[in-house]
Amino acid sequence: MDIQVEHKPAKEKLDAMGVFGWPIWEKESSTFPWVYYEEEISYILEGKAVVTPEGGPPMEIQAGDLVTFGSDLRCMWHIIEPIRKHYHIS
Repeated sequence: MDIQVEHKPAKEKLDAMGVFGWPIWEKESSTFPWVYYEEEISYILEGKAVVTPEGGPPMEIQAGDLVTFGSDLRCMWHIIEPIRKHYHIS
């Protein structure tokens, strides 16, 4: 698994996962490489970005998306609008 995006999941699902208790990460508009060594689940609160996995198609993510980044994922982040997200590393 590289990147999975679920658009606008139900609030009940987010509550059951404990999303709103997870830490918050914020980043201004920018472009940078990133490596996920462990699986990360993120809920995008604000902003928009295109994340392109090595050897895979670009994935657009935006506010309201629940995103799972697979472990050992190498990718390029291009933040179009400043991002604010909850995240959980497993």
